[in-house]
Amino acid sequence: MAIYQITNNHFSKINETTFLEEGIKERSDLQRLLRNQIDVISPDTLVIAEEFGEWEDSKRRIDLLGLDKQANLVVIELKRTEDGGHMELQAIRYAAMVSALTFDQVVDIFGRYLESINSDIDPKEKILEFLEWDEPDEDSFAQEVKIVLASAKFSKELTTSVIWLNNYGLDIKCIRIQPYNDDGKVYIDVQQVIPLPEAEDYQVQIRNKSRLEKISRTQNRDLTKYDVTIEELTQPHLPKRRAIFSIVKYLVDSGANPEEIKSIINWKSDALVSIDGELDSLEFEKKLAEQLIQKGKKPETQRFFIGEDELMHYNGKTYALTKMWGTRTAEAMDLLIQRYPDEHISYKESEQ
Repeated sequence: MAIYQITNNHFSKINETTFLEEGIKERSDLQRLLRNQIDVISPDTLVIAEEFGEWEDSKRRIDLLGLDKQANLVVIELKRTEDGGHMELQAIRYAAMVSALTFDQVVDIFGRYLESINSDIDPKEKILEFLEWDEPDEDSFAQEVKIVLASAKFSKELTTSVIWLNNYGLDIKCIRIQPYNDDGKVYIDVQQVIPLPEAEDYQVQIRNKSRLEKISRTQNRDLTKYDVTIEELTQPHLPKRRAIFSIVKYLVDSGANPEEIKSIINWKSDALVSIDGELDSLEFEKKLAEQLIQKGKKPETQRFFIGEDELMHYNGKTYALTKMWGTRTAEAMDLLIQRYPDEHISYKESEQ
């Protein structure tokens, strides 16, 4: 977006420039200025280190390391390049490296930083004052590491990566710092572009909701194992998907029509997928992917039993059973056992 000066008669455009054209250097200029006014790109943040790289076997250094009001560490990376480079990958490495820092370690790091800038401030007292704590609280300290990326521009690849990472629970902000030149005076337009400020609270709520749903799914996941007996041969401790697969595979190999099996499990339309021809695993996977795409679905062939010894052949077609079973697995097995009583199939929940 352009910036204009309003005059009496018209809008006068202020020329966009680059840090390189203006002779503004990344470390000695941008970093130096921002360390003293970090609120420009990261409000409510205390800078605790500059060029931080206290880890073994690495020459990499964090431009600025900060602490926010919630006692989270903040990795701040600056680039004067025109696309941001690969700064998101670099910042993730740094975030992982500092994630285990304790309160006492941060006090020590901050103390050395204060010495380097000739400040006699007590590092522990300053941190406690900033956090509004009476005493250290290790359980609440550095529970998350946030990332702030600041650059004149960001490539599509970088922004796509950041949005994807944020959807998976990371907290990464992209701050655009675009310079402008107006008759020799350099101005900086600072804009948070990811996440958009007006949508940030909503996105945080969505991210937290997704986290809770993921935890709930994990906690409520049906991990029941089954002992399946077919013709007096028992296969013990089978996960539910393997249990029903063993039954369906045996039935089809014994001559049962897969289409009839599909009609018995009629609530699950994709229980069995079929492709014309006696296909091997590689051929079937390729054609299955094409079939799924034609139906407007993702080509997630891994959701089916498509191994060479897992495919089923009947009446000139090749069939594969889905791996995606919900809460009605036992019901499906019961219906199949009732429909084919002469096959001597039974099952029971495995003992813990």
